[in-house]
Amino acid sequence: MPGFWDDQRAAQKVLREAEALREEATLWRSLEKRADDLLELLALLNESPDPETQADVDREAEALAAEFERERTLLLFSGDYDAKNAVITISAGAGGTEATDWAEMLLRMYLRWAERHRFRAQILDSTEGEQAGIKSATVEVTGRFAYGWLRPERGVHRLVRISPYDGQKRRQTTFALVEVMPEADEDVEIELNWDDIRTDTFRSSGAGGQHVQKTESAIRLTHNPTGIVVTCQNERSATQNKELAIRVLKSRLLELELEKREEELRKIRGEHVTAGWGNQIRSYVLHPYQMVKDLRSSHETSNTGGVLDGDLDPFMQAELDRLATGRPPSADDSDD
Repeated sequence: MPGFWDDQRAAQKVLREAEALREEATLWRSLEKRADDLLELLALLNESPDPETQADVDREAEALAAEFERERTLLLFSGDYDAKNAVITISAGAGGTEATDWAEMLLRMYLRWAERHRFRAQILDSTEGEQAGIKSATVEVTGRFAYGWLRPERGVHRLVRISPYDGQKRRQTTFALVEVMPEADEDVEIELNWDDIRTDTFRSSGAGGQHVQKTESAIRLTHNPTGIVVTCQNERSATQNKELAIRVLKSRLLELELEKREEELRKIRGEHVTAGWGNQIRSYVLHPYQMVKDLRSSHETSNTGGVLDGDLDPFMQAELDRLATGRPPSADDSDD
């Protein structure tokens, strides 16, 4: 009864969308009430000044402004997949231990960002570096508009610092690639042809106890037509790892299709299309000064510690605003 199940899925999708809209309306009404309450307090302060009340009002105004900016950003999410969960893959660039350490710093940054948003973040796969850090990691971020928020993070991230692994304390520049894909759930039709996919099982190389390390529970899927390789090894059973690997593979194929569409649109608009490691989006400079600068929106801050601790919303909002207004990326790259 395919027609019945199709109708059921369509009905469930409508119900989810209706519930999401109800939650959004409730949130905006809450923000409006908090703003009205602040105005009333300000009127009282004008009549009877009080330092403690003024401090409370200032704190609430700052918190309200930040939440308003966050919710205003949601209005910029107009893509077909912006409301979906996201899958992030972080890959260390060339540079040995310095690069794998930088990849692990980025992994921590995104995990902290997800925690700030109360999103669930699950590490699906990770490969440790030879001495420190990670060579790569794949993380599933679950939450409404997770992909919409994280989409601006796609690209190459550059770190400039005095390397803790260099005995001569020289300044080093290293790179890591961040890929962000929308999760391909039951609402997204991605058909897999298993004749085109090679499945390999092997022992997990990561932490996870005796069972994970002594049985061939890790799964590697290789999609021959595109060369995409997906590995999952953090679950206890091969079945669980295969289910996760299939979800990630579908997400990668979906993102590949979206990238093709975006590239065609850029060609139509006459924009220069580049790909590869030279296409860096952001620099994190820790020496000789402190600065994180986005090379597309030109948004920057000297609070490098806050950014590396997950305070990424201003960068995401700036890039989403740039995309919404159609401004070309900044050409200024004089940040180091």
